[in-house]
Amino acid sequence: MKATINNAALPAMVNWRLTARNLLDEAYLLVFVSNESKIMRPNPKQYENLVSDERLAGLSQDITGESFGQTAPSPQPPILTRNVVSGLVRFAEMSAILLTGIATWGYLVSDISINPAITYAPIIAYVSIMVPLVAGIAGLYTMAAFVQPIRHIPRLALVWTGVFSTVLALMFFTKAGDQFSRLWLGSYALGGFLLLAAMRTGLARLVDVWNKSGRLDRRAALVGGGKPAGDLIDALRETPHAGVTVTGIFDDRGDDRSPAVVRGCKKLGNTRDLVEYARRNPLDMLIINFPVAAETRLLEVLKQLWVLPVDIRLNTYAQKLRYRPRAYSHIGNLSFLDVFDRPLSGWSLLIKNIEDRLLAGLCLILLSPVMALVALAVRLDSPGPVLFRQKRYGFNNELINVYKFRSMYTDMSDARAEKLATRNDPRITRVGRFIRKTSLDELPQLFNVLKGDLSLVGPRPHPAAAKARDTLYMDVFDGYFARHKGKPGITGWAQINGWRGETDTHDKLTRRVEHDLYYIENWSLLFDLYILARTPFALLNTENAY
Repeated sequence: MKATINNAALPAMVNWRLTARNLLDEAYLLVFVSNESKIMRPNPKQYENLVSDERLAGLSQDITGESFGQTAPSPQPPILTRNVVSGLVRFAEMSAILLTGIATWGYLVSDISINPAITYAPIIAYVSIMVPLVAGIAGLYTMAAFVQPIRHIPRLALVWTGVFSTVLALMFFTKAGDQFSRLWLGSYALGGFLLLAAMRTGLARLVDVWNKSGRLDRRAALVGGGKPAGDLIDALRETPHAGVTVTGIFDDRGDDRSPAVVRGCKKLGNTRDLVEYARRNPLDMLIINFPVAAETRLLEVLKQLWVLPVDIRLNTYAQKLRYRPRAYSHIGNLSFLDVFDRPLSGWSLLIKNIEDRLLAGLCLILLSPVMALVALAVRLDSPGPVLFRQKRYGFNNELINVYKFRSMYTDMSDARAEKLATRNDPRITRVGRFIRKTSLDELPQLFNVLKGDLSLVGPRPHPAAAKARDTLYMDVFDGYFARHKGKPGITGWAQINGWRGETDTHDKLTRRVEHDLYYIENWSLLFDLYILARTPFALLNTENAY
Protein backbone atom coordinates (compact mmCIF):
# COMPACT_ATOMS: atom_id res chain seq x y z
CA MET A 1 0.00 0.00 0.00
CA LYS A 2 1.40 3.37 -0.97
CA ALA A 3 1.88 6.18 1.53
CA THR A 4 -1.23 8.40 1.66
CA ILE A 5 -2.46 11.33 3.70
CA ASN A 6 -4.86 11.00 6.57
CA ASN A 7 -6.23 14.49 6.62
CA ALA A 8 -9.71 15.61 7.59
CA ALA A 9 -9.23 19.05 6.09
CA LEU A 10 -8.85 17.85 2.52
CA PRO A 11 -12.54 17.64 1.47
CA ALA A 12 -12.76 21.41 1.64
CA MET A 13 -9.75 21.68 -0.64
CA VAL A 14 -11.35 19.38 -3.19
CA ASN A 15 -14.24 21.81 -3.72
CA TRP A 16 -12.07 24.84 -4.43
CA ARG A 17 -12.44 26.65 -7.71
CA LEU A 18 -8.86 27.53 -8.52
CA THR A 19 -7.54 30.96 -9.31
CA ALA A 20 -4.14 31.19 -10.98
CA ARG A 21 -2.41 31.30 -7.59
CA ASN A 22 -4.65 28.61 -6.08
CA LEU A 23 -3.58 26.39 -8.95
CA LEU A 24 0.08 26.82 -8.09
CA ASP A 25 -0.64 26.23 -4.42
CA GLU A 26 -2.61 23.07 -5.05
CA ALA A 27 0.07 21.72 -7.36
CA TYR A 28 2.56 22.45 -4.59
CA LEU A 29 0.35 20.64 -2.09
CA LEU A 30 0.43 17.57 -4.30
CA VAL A 31 4.13 17.30 -3.65
CA PHE A 32 4.89 19.22 -0.46
CA VAL A 33 1.80 18.80 1.75
CA SER A 34 2.23 18.31 5.49
CA ASN A 35 -0.15 16.63 7.89
CA GLU A 36 -1.67 20.02 8.72
CA SER A 37 -2.28 20.92 5.03
CA LYS A 38 0.05 23.89 5.29
CA ILE A 39 2.35 24.96 2.50
CA MET A 40 5.80 25.20 4.00
CA ARG A 41 9.44 25.25 3.08
CA PRO A 42 10.74 21.85 2.01
CA ASN A 43 11.81 19.46 4.71
CA PRO A 44 12.08 15.68 4.70
CA LYS A 45 8.69 15.19 6.37
CA GLN A 46 6.85 16.98 3.59
CA TYR A 47 7.44 14.17 1.11
CA GLU A 48 5.92 11.43 3.23
CA ASN A 49 2.52 11.59 1.56
CA LEU A 50 1.88 12.78 -1.96
CA VAL A 51 -1.69 11.75 -2.84
CA SER A 52 -4.04 14.16 -1.12
CA ASP A 53 -6.90 14.78 -3.53
CA GLU A 54 -9.60 12.18 -4.21
CA ARG A 55 -9.67 13.34 -7.84
CA LEU A 56 -6.14 11.99 -8.26
CA ALA A 57 -6.68 8.54 -6.77
CA GLY A 58 -5.25 5.85 -9.00
CA LEU A 59 -3.63 8.27 -11.41
CA SER A 60 -0.03 7.39 -10.57
CA GLN A 61 1.58 5.16 -13.14
CA ASP A 62 1.24 1.49 -12.30
CA ILE A 63 4.50 0.30 -13.75
CA THR A 64 6.15 -2.66 -12.10
CA GLY A 65 9.30 -4.65 -12.49
CA GLU A 66 12.27 -3.74 -14.62
CA SER A 67 10.14 -2.74 -17.59
CA PHE A 68 10.05 0.81 -16.27
CA GLY A 69 13.83 1.06 -16.19
CA GLN A 70 15.72 1.56 -19.41
CA THR A 71 18.92 -0.08 -20.49
CA ALA A 72 19.72 2.56 -23.09
CA PRO A 73 21.55 5.60 -21.68
CA SER A 74 19.17 8.25 -20.38
CA PRO A 75 19.90 11.66 -21.96
CA GLN A 76 21.73 13.85 -19.46
CA PRO A 77 20.74 17.51 -18.99
CA PRO A 78 22.86 19.81 -21.17
CA ILE A 79 25.66 21.59 -19.35
CA LEU A 80 26.24 24.20 -22.06
CA THR A 81 23.06 26.25 -21.67
CA ARG A 82 22.45 29.88 -22.58
CA ASN A 83 22.99 30.96 -18.98
CA VAL A 84 26.32 29.13 -18.86
CA VAL A 85 27.41 30.68 -22.18
CA SER A 86 26.48 34.11 -20.84
CA GLY A 87 28.50 33.55 -17.67
CA LEU A 88 31.51 32.23 -19.58
CA VAL A 89 31.46 35.24 -21.91
CA ARG A 90 31.27 37.58 -18.92
CA PHE A 91 34.25 35.84 -17.30
CA ALA A 92 36.24 35.83 -20.56
CA GLU A 93 35.66 39.55 -21.08
CA MET A 94 36.60 40.35 -17.50
CA SER A 95 39.83 38.37 -17.95
CA ALA A 96 40.56 40.06 -21.28
CA ILE A 97 40.13 43.54 -19.77
CA LEU A 98 42.36 42.60 -16.84
CA LEU A 99 45.10 41.13 -19.03
CA THR A 100 44.98 44.08 -21.44
CA GLY A 101 45.55 46.50 -18.58
CA ILE A 102 48.46 44.46 -17.24
CA ALA A 103 50.00 43.97 -20.70
CA THR A 104 49.85 47.66 -21.64
CA TRP A 105 51.34 48.59 -18.28
CA GLY A 106 54.13 46.07 -18.69
CA TYR A 107 54.95 47.31 -22.18
CA LEU A 108 54.60 51.07 -21.67
CA VAL A 109 54.97 51.90 -18.01
CA SER A 110 57.03 49.30 -16.16
CA ASP A 111 60.25 51.31 -16.55
CA ILE A 112 58.76 54.32 -14.74
CA SER A 113 59.59 54.56 -11.04
CA ILE A 114 56.00 54.41 -9.79
CA ASN A 115 54.66 51.65 -7.55
CA PRO A 116 52.02 49.93 -9.75
CA ALA A 117 50.40 48.18 -6.79
CA ILE A 118 49.40 51.58 -5.42
CA THR A 119 48.54 53.34 -8.68
CA TYR A 120 47.71 51.19 -11.70
CA ALA A 121 46.33 48.02 -10.10
CA PRO A 122 43.17 49.62 -8.60
CA ILE A 123 42.25 51.18 -11.96
CA ILE A 124 42.75 47.91 -13.85
CA ALA A 125 40.67 46.04 -11.26
CA TYR A 126 37.93 48.71 -11.30
CA VAL A 127 37.58 48.64 -15.09
CA SER A 128 37.69 44.82 -15.19
CA ILE A 129 34.80 44.59 -12.73
CA MET A 130 32.66 47.54 -13.78
CA VAL A 131 32.57 46.94 -17.55
CA PRO A 132 31.01 43.44 -17.31
CA LEU A 133 28.70 44.65 -14.54
CA VAL A 134 27.36 47.63 -16.49
CA ALA A 135 27.29 45.60 -19.72
CA GLY A 136 25.02 43.08 -18.02
CA ILE A 137 22.66 45.86 -16.96
CA ALA A 138 22.71 47.13 -20.55
CA GLY A 139 21.60 43.72 -21.85
CA LEU A 140 24.87 42.84 -23.56
CA TYR A 141 24.97 39.26 -22.25
CA THR A 142 21.81 38.10 -23.96
CA MET A 143 21.71 35.74 -26.93
CA ALA A 144 20.50 38.58 -29.16
CA ALA A 145 23.63 40.58 -28.29
CA PHE A 146 25.86 37.58 -29.00
CA VAL A 147 24.45 36.76 -32.44
CA GLN A 148 24.19 40.39 -33.62
CA PRO A 149 27.42 42.04 -32.41
CA ILE A 150 27.41 44.83 -35.00
CA ARG A 151 24.07 46.11 -33.69
CA HIS A 152 25.26 45.98 -30.09
CA ILE A 153 28.85 47.24 -30.41
CA PRO A 154 27.64 50.89 -30.15
CA ARG A 155 26.05 49.98 -26.83
CA LEU A 156 29.29 48.29 -25.76
CA ALA A 157 31.19 51.44 -26.76
CA LEU A 158 28.83 53.51 -24.62
CA VAL A 159 29.41 51.24 -21.62
CA TRP A 160 33.18 51.29 -22.15
CA THR A 161 33.25 55.07 -22.51
CA GLY A 162 31.09 55.52 -19.44
CA VAL A 163 33.36 53.41 -17.24
CA PHE A 164 36.52 55.18 -18.44
CA SER A 165 34.79 58.53 -17.94
CA THR A 166 34.35 57.70 -14.27
CA VAL A 167 38.07 56.82 -14.12
CA LEU A 168 38.97 60.23 -15.58
CA ALA A 169 36.55 61.94 -13.22
CA LEU A 170 38.13 60.24 -10.22
CA MET A 171 41.59 61.27 -11.40
CA PHE A 172 40.41 64.85 -11.80
CA PHE A 173 38.69 65.20 -8.42
CA THR A 174 41.49 63.44 -6.52
CA LYS A 175 44.17 65.35 -8.45
CA ALA A 176 45.91 62.05 -9.15
CA GLY A 177 46.25 62.47 -12.91
CA ASP A 178 49.97 63.22 -12.74
CA GLN A 179 50.66 59.78 -11.25
CA PHE A 180 49.50 57.97 -14.38
CA SER A 181 50.88 57.62 -17.87
CA ARG A 182 48.48 59.20 -20.34
CA LEU A 183 49.91 56.96 -23.04
CA TRP A 184 49.04 53.92 -20.94
CA LEU A 185 45.52 55.15 -20.22
CA GLY A 186 44.81 55.88 -23.88
CA SER A 187 46.31 52.59 -25.03
CA TYR A 188 44.34 50.68 -22.41
CA ALA A 189 41.07 52.37 -23.40
CA LEU A 190 41.56 51.82 -27.14
CA GLY A 191 43.17 48.38 -26.97
CA GLY A 192 40.65 47.00 -24.48
CA PHE A 193 37.65 48.10 -26.53
CA LEU A 194 39.07 46.73 -29.80
CA LEU A 195 39.80 43.41 -28.10
CA LEU A 196 36.23 43.16 -26.76
CA ALA A 197 34.79 44.03 -30.18
CA ALA A 198 36.96 41.35 -31.81
CA MET A 199 35.93 38.79 -29.19
CA ARG A 200 32.26 39.60 -29.77
CA THR A 201 32.67 39.14 -33.53
CA GLY A 202 34.33 35.76 -33.07
CA LEU A 203 31.73 34.75 -30.50
CA ALA A 204 28.93 35.57 -32.95
CA ARG A 205 30.25 32.98 -35.41
CA LEU A 206 30.56 30.34 -32.70
CA VAL A 207 27.09 31.00 -31.29
CA ASP A 208 25.65 31.00 -34.81
CA VAL A 209 27.06 27.50 -35.36
CA TRP A 210 25.62 26.36 -32.02
CA ASN A 211 22.23 27.90 -32.82
CA LYS A 212 22.04 26.28 -36.25
CA SER A 213 22.89 22.90 -34.73
CA GLY A 214 20.30 23.45 -31.98
CA ARG A 215 22.92 22.94 -29.30
CA LEU A 216 21.71 25.88 -27.21
CA ASP A 217 18.01 25.25 -27.76
CA ARG A 218 15.77 23.95 -25.02
CA ARG A 219 13.85 20.90 -26.19
CA ALA A 220 10.20 21.15 -25.23
CA ALA A 221 7.23 18.81 -25.48
CA LEU A 222 3.73 20.27 -25.52
CA VAL A 223 1.04 18.72 -23.33
CA GLY A 224 -2.26 19.48 -25.01
CA GLY A 225 -2.71 19.99 -28.73
CA GLY A 226 -5.23 21.67 -31.00
CA LYS A 227 -5.47 25.41 -31.49
CA PRO A 228 -3.65 26.43 -28.25
CA ALA A 229 -0.65 24.34 -29.30
CA GLY A 230 -0.73 25.81 -32.82
CA ASP A 231 -0.87 29.37 -31.50
CA LEU A 232 2.05 28.71 -29.16
CA ILE A 233 4.18 27.13 -31.90
CA ASP A 234 3.52 30.13 -34.16
CA ALA A 235 4.43 32.53 -31.36
CA LEU A 236 7.65 30.68 -30.56
CA ARG A 237 8.68 30.70 -34.22
CA GLU A 238 8.01 34.43 -34.43
CA THR A 239 9.94 35.20 -31.23
CA PRO A 240 13.56 36.16 -32.05
CA HIS A 241 16.12 33.94 -30.33
CA ALA A 242 13.46 32.02 -28.41
CA GLY A 243 15.77 29.02 -28.35
CA VAL A 244 12.97 26.46 -27.96
CA THR A 245 12.56 23.43 -30.22
CA VAL A 246 9.19 21.68 -29.96
CA THR A 247 9.91 17.95 -30.22
CA GLY A 248 6.33 16.71 -30.16
CA ILE A 249 2.80 17.01 -28.81
CA PHE A 250 1.12 14.74 -26.27
CA ASP A 251 -2.62 14.82 -25.72
CA ASP A 252 -5.08 12.45 -24.04
CA ARG A 253 -7.86 13.52 -26.41
CA GLY A 254 -8.66 11.75 -29.65
CA ASP A 255 -7.79 12.98 -33.14
CA ASP A 256 -11.26 14.48 -33.54
CA ARG A 257 -10.44 17.08 -30.86
CA SER A 258 -6.66 17.06 -31.12
CA PRO A 259 -5.20 16.78 -34.67
CA ALA A 260 -2.39 14.32 -35.33
CA VAL A 261 -0.19 17.12 -36.73
CA VAL A 262 -0.16 20.76 -35.57
CA ARG A 263 2.00 23.27 -37.47
CA GLY A 264 4.24 20.43 -38.62
CA CYS A 265 4.64 18.98 -35.11
CA LYS A 266 3.34 15.44 -34.67
CA LYS A 267 1.23 14.18 -31.82
CA LEU A 268 3.35 11.38 -30.34
CA GLY A 269 0.90 9.94 -27.83
CA ASN A 270 -0.83 10.67 -24.54
CA THR A 271 0.58 11.84 -21.22
CA ARG A 272 1.45 8.30 -20.15
CA ASP A 273 3.48 7.93 -23.35
CA LEU A 274 5.21 11.20 -22.51
CA VAL A 275 6.78 9.72 -19.37
CA GLU A 276 8.45 6.96 -21.37
CA TYR A 277 9.39 9.43 -24.12
CA ALA A 278 11.13 11.67 -21.57
CA ARG A 279 13.08 8.68 -20.27
CA ARG A 280 14.53 7.91 -23.71
CA ASN A 281 14.86 11.27 -25.47
CA PRO A 282 16.56 14.59 -24.70
CA LEU A 283 13.94 16.84 -23.11
CA ASP A 284 14.37 20.03 -21.11
CA MET A 285 10.88 21.40 -20.65
CA LEU A 286 7.20 20.48 -20.70
CA ILE A 287 4.72 23.20 -21.68
CA ILE A 288 1.14 22.50 -20.65
CA ASN A 289 -1.49 24.09 -22.91
CA PHE A 290 -4.51 23.79 -20.63
CA PRO A 291 -6.73 26.66 -19.55
CA VAL A 292 -6.44 27.45 -15.85
CA ALA A 293 -10.12 26.59 -15.47
CA ALA A 294 -9.39 22.96 -16.38
CA GLU A 295 -8.18 22.29 -12.85
CA THR A 296 -9.03 18.58 -12.68
CA ARG A 297 -7.39 17.76 -15.98
CA LEU A 298 -4.33 19.83 -15.11
CA LEU A 299 -3.86 18.23 -11.71
CA GLU A 300 -4.21 14.76 -13.23
CA VAL A 301 -1.43 15.55 -15.69
CA LEU A 302 0.83 17.08 -13.04
CA LYS A 303 0.39 14.00 -10.88
CA GLN A 304 1.88 11.89 -13.68
CA LEU A 305 4.61 14.25 -14.87
CA TRP A 306 6.12 15.85 -11.76
CA VAL A 307 8.57 12.95 -11.29
CA LEU A 308 10.40 13.84 -14.54
CA PRO A 309 13.70 15.80 -14.34
CA VAL A 310 12.46 18.66 -16.54
CA ASP A 311 11.05 22.16 -16.15
CA ILE A 312 7.25 22.19 -16.25
CA ARG A 313 5.54 25.36 -17.44
CA LEU A 314 1.89 26.30 -17.88
CA ASN A 315 1.32 28.29 -21.07
CA THR A 316 -0.41 31.57 -20.24
CA TYR A 317 0.23 33.18 -23.64
CA ALA A 318 -3.21 32.47 -25.09
CA GLN A 319 -4.92 33.39 -21.81
CA LYS A 320 -3.19 36.79 -21.50
CA LEU A 321 -2.75 36.36 -17.75
CA ARG A 322 -0.28 38.22 -15.55
CA TYR A 323 1.46 36.78 -12.52
CA ARG A 324 3.57 38.10 -9.72
CA PRO A 325 7.38 37.71 -9.88
CA ARG A 326 8.80 34.23 -9.29
CA ALA A 327 5.48 32.66 -10.33
CA TYR A 328 6.26 32.99 -14.02
CA SER A 329 9.03 33.08 -16.59
CA HIS A 330 9.39 34.45 -20.10
CA ILE A 331 10.58 33.22 -23.49
CA GLY A 332 10.85 36.44 -25.41
CA ASN A 333 7.51 38.16 -24.82
CA LEU A 334 5.69 34.90 -24.06
CA SER A 335 4.82 34.26 -20.41
CA PHE A 336 4.63 30.87 -18.72
CA LEU A 337 3.48 29.86 -15.27
CA ASP A 338 6.30 28.03 -13.46
CA VAL A 339 5.02 24.81 -11.92
CA PHE A 340 8.15 22.66 -11.39
CA ASP A 341 11.81 23.33 -12.13
CA ARG A 342 14.52 20.87 -13.07
CA PRO A 343 16.54 20.43 -9.86
CA LEU A 344 19.95 20.90 -11.48
CA SER A 345 20.64 22.80 -14.67
CA GLY A 346 23.03 25.36 -16.08
CA TRP A 347 25.65 26.54 -13.60
CA SER A 348 24.49 24.28 -10.78
CA LEU A 349 24.85 21.23 -13.02
CA LEU A 350 28.28 22.36 -14.22
CA ILE A 351 29.46 22.99 -10.64
CA LYS A 352 28.26 19.59 -9.46
CA ASN A 353 29.95 17.82 -12.40
CA ILE A 354 33.24 19.59 -11.66
CA GLU A 355 32.87 18.76 -7.96
CA ASP A 356 32.28 15.09 -8.74
CA ARG A 357 35.21 14.70 -11.15
CA LEU A 358 37.73 16.57 -9.03
CA LEU A 359 36.86 14.98 -5.69
CA ALA A 360 36.39 11.49 -7.13
CA GLY A 361 39.79 11.67 -8.81
CA LEU A 362 41.38 12.90 -5.59
CA CYS A 363 39.69 10.15 -3.56
CA LEU A 364 40.89 7.48 -5.99
CA ILE A 365 44.47 8.69 -5.62
CA LEU A 366 44.33 8.89 -1.82
CA LEU A 367 42.39 5.65 -1.31
CA SER A 368 44.16 3.52 -3.91
CA PRO A 369 46.28 1.70 -1.25
CA VAL A 370 43.12 0.90 0.73
CA MET A 371 41.33 -0.32 -2.39
CA ALA A 372 44.29 -2.53 -3.30
CA LEU A 373 44.28 -4.13 0.17
CA VAL A 374 40.51 -4.70 0.05
CA ALA A 375 40.79 -6.27 -3.40
CA LEU A 376 43.53 -8.59 -2.16
CA ALA A 377 41.50 -9.57 0.92
CA VAL A 378 38.40 -10.33 -1.18
CA ARG A 379 40.45 -12.44 -3.59
CA LEU A 380 42.10 -14.47 -0.81
CA ASP A 381 38.95 -14.90 1.29
CA SER A 382 36.79 -16.77 -1.24
CA PRO A 383 36.94 -17.84 -4.89
CA GLY A 384 35.43 -15.54 -7.47
CA PRO A 385 35.92 -12.09 -8.98
CA VAL A 386 37.00 -9.12 -6.88
CA LEU A 387 34.28 -6.81 -8.22
CA PHE A 388 30.53 -7.32 -8.26
CA ARG A 389 28.34 -5.60 -10.86
CA GLN A 390 24.66 -4.90 -10.29
CA LYS A 391 21.88 -3.17 -12.25
CA ARG A 392 20.49 -0.19 -10.37
CA TYR A 393 18.34 2.82 -11.16
CA GLY A 394 20.27 5.92 -12.21
CA PHE A 395 19.36 9.37 -13.45
CA ASN A 396 15.91 9.58 -15.05
CA ASN A 397 15.31 5.90 -14.30
CA GLU A 398 18.15 4.64 -16.48
CA LEU A 399 19.42 1.18 -15.53
CA ILE A 400 23.15 1.49 -14.87
CA ASN A 401 25.89 -0.93 -13.84
CA VAL A 402 27.09 -0.12 -10.31
CA TYR A 403 30.38 -1.60 -9.13
CA LYS A 404 31.19 -2.87 -5.64
CA PHE A 405 33.77 -5.10 -4.05
CA ARG A 406 32.25 -8.57 -3.90
CA SER A 407 31.00 -9.28 -0.38
CA MET A 408 29.02 -12.49 -0.97
CA TYR A 409 29.96 -15.99 -2.04
CA THR A 410 29.87 -16.16 -5.83
CA ASP A 411 27.30 -18.96 -6.02
CA MET A 412 25.00 -17.07 -3.64
CA SER A 413 25.25 -13.60 -5.18
CA ASP A 414 21.97 -11.92 -6.05
CA ALA A 415 22.51 -9.57 -8.99
CA ARG A 416 18.84 -8.53 -9.01
CA ALA A 417 18.76 -7.91 -5.22
CA GLU A 418 15.45 -9.73 -4.93
CA LYS A 419 16.49 -10.58 -1.37
CA LEU A 420 18.30 -7.79 0.46
CA ALA A 421 21.10 -8.52 2.90
CA THR A 422 20.03 -9.13 6.50
CA ARG A 423 21.78 -9.49 9.83
CA ASN A 424 23.93 -12.66 9.95
CA ASP A 425 23.17 -13.32 6.28
CA PRO A 426 24.88 -16.64 5.37
CA ARG A 427 25.57 -15.40 1.84
CA ILE A 428 28.09 -12.82 3.11
CA THR A 429 31.77 -13.77 3.37
CA ARG A 430 34.00 -12.98 6.35
CA VAL A 431 35.73 -10.13 4.53
CA GLY A 432 32.40 -9.11 3.06
CA ARG A 433 30.91 -8.62 6.50
CA PHE A 434 33.68 -6.20 7.42
CA ILE A 435 33.70 -4.19 4.20
CA ARG A 436 29.90 -3.89 4.23
CA LYS A 437 29.86 -2.56 7.79
CA THR A 438 32.56 -0.02 6.97
CA SER A 439 31.16 0.71 3.47
CA LEU A 440 34.55 -0.11 1.94
CA ASP A 441 32.66 -2.25 -0.58
CA GLU A 442 31.33 0.98 -2.12
CA LEU A 443 34.75 2.41 -3.06
CA PRO A 444 34.73 1.09 -6.68
CA GLN A 445 31.75 3.36 -7.27
CA LEU A 446 34.26 6.19 -7.53
CA PHE A 447 34.84 4.86 -11.06
CA ASN A 448 31.08 5.19 -11.66
CA VAL A 449 31.41 8.84 -10.63
CA LEU A 450 34.24 9.47 -13.09
CA LYS A 451 32.20 7.71 -15.77
CA GLY A 452 29.24 10.00 -15.08
CA ASP A 453 26.74 7.39 -13.91
CA LEU A 454 26.90 8.41 -10.24
CA SER A 455 27.57 11.51 -8.20
CA LEU A 456 29.52 11.65 -4.96
CA VAL A 457 26.42 12.89 -3.17
CA GLY A 458 22.86 11.97 -4.06
CA PRO A 459 20.12 9.44 -3.39
CA ARG A 460 21.60 5.96 -3.13
CA PRO A 461 20.97 3.91 -6.31
CA HIS A 462 18.47 1.15 -5.55
CA PRO A 463 18.52 -2.26 -7.26
CA ALA A 464 15.85 -2.69 -9.91
CA ALA A 465 14.04 -5.52 -8.13
CA ALA A 466 14.53 -4.35 -4.52
CA LYS A 467 11.58 -4.84 -2.20
CA ALA A 468 10.48 -3.74 1.24
CA ARG A 469 8.45 -6.50 2.89
CA ASP A 470 7.81 -8.20 -0.47
CA THR A 471 6.64 -4.95 -2.08
CA LEU A 472 8.59 -3.25 -4.86
CA TYR A 473 9.94 0.11 -3.75
CA MET A 474 7.96 1.95 -6.43
CA ASP A 475 4.73 0.51 -4.98
CA VAL A 476 5.52 1.60 -1.43
CA PHE A 477 5.99 5.33 -1.99
CA ASP A 478 3.86 7.29 -4.45
CA GLY A 479 6.18 9.46 -6.52
CA TYR A 480 9.13 7.17 -5.76
CA PHE A 481 10.75 7.81 -9.14
CA ALA A 482 11.05 11.53 -8.39
CA ARG A 483 14.22 10.59 -6.49
CA HIS A 484 15.73 9.89 -9.91
CA LYS A 485 15.42 13.51 -11.01
CA GLY A 486 19.10 13.77 -10.09
CA LYS A 487 22.05 11.40 -10.30
CA PRO A 488 22.29 8.84 -7.51
CA GLY A 489 25.26 9.13 -5.19
CA ILE A 490 27.75 7.16 -3.12
CA THR A 491 26.60 8.95 0.02
CA GLY A 492 23.56 11.10 0.70
CA TRP A 493 21.37 13.09 3.06
CA ALA A 494 19.50 9.96 4.11
CA GLN A 495 22.69 8.05 4.90
CA ILE A 496 24.18 10.67 7.24
CA ASN A 497 20.84 10.89 9.04
CA GLY A 498 20.92 7.21 9.93
CA TRP A 499 18.88 5.76 7.07
CA ARG A 500 21.36 3.22 5.74
CA GLY A 501 21.43 -0.56 5.79
CA GLU A 502 18.47 -2.92 5.59
CA THR A 503 15.12 -1.64 4.28
CA ASP A 504 12.84 -4.23 5.81
CA THR A 505 9.79 -2.02 6.43
CA HIS A 506 7.76 0.44 4.41
CA ASP A 507 8.45 3.13 6.99
CA LYS A 508 12.23 2.84 6.56
CA LEU A 509 11.93 3.21 2.80
CA THR A 510 9.55 6.14 3.16
CA ARG A 511 11.97 7.97 5.46
CA ARG A 512 14.82 7.42 3.01
CA VAL A 513 12.85 8.73 0.05
CA GLU A 514 11.74 11.77 2.08
CA HIS A 515 15.38 12.65 2.72
CA ASP A 516 16.32 11.96 -0.91
CA LEU A 517 13.66 14.33 -2.23
CA TYR A 518 14.63 16.99 0.29
CA TYR A 519 18.23 16.81 -0.94
CA ILE A 520 17.21 17.04 -4.61
CA GLU A 521 15.02 20.10 -4.04
CA ASN A 522 17.58 21.89 -1.82
CA TRP A 523 20.88 21.10 -3.52
CA SER A 524 23.82 23.45 -3.12
CA LEU A 525 27.58 23.04 -3.21
CA LEU A 526 27.79 23.78 0.51
CA PHE A 527 25.10 21.16 1.18
CA ASP A 528 27.20 18.59 -0.72
CA LEU A 529 30.36 19.50 1.18
CA TYR A 530 28.48 19.29 4.48
CA ILE A 531 27.23 15.79 3.63
CA LEU A 532 30.71 14.68 2.56
CA ALA A 533 32.19 16.02 5.80
CA ARG A 534 29.55 14.19 7.87
CA THR A 535 29.88 10.88 6.00
CA PRO A 536 32.97 9.51 7.84
CA PHE A 537 31.25 10.08 11.19
CA ALA A 538 28.03 8.46 9.93
CA LEU A 539 30.02 5.36 8.97
CA LEU A 540 30.96 4.88 12.63
CA ASN A 541 27.35 3.90 13.27
CA THR A 542 27.25 0.33 11.96
CA GLU A 543 24.04 -0.72 13.72
CA ASN A 544 22.02 -1.04 10.49
CA ALA A 545 24.89 -1.94 8.15
CA TYR A 546 25.33 -5.64 7.44
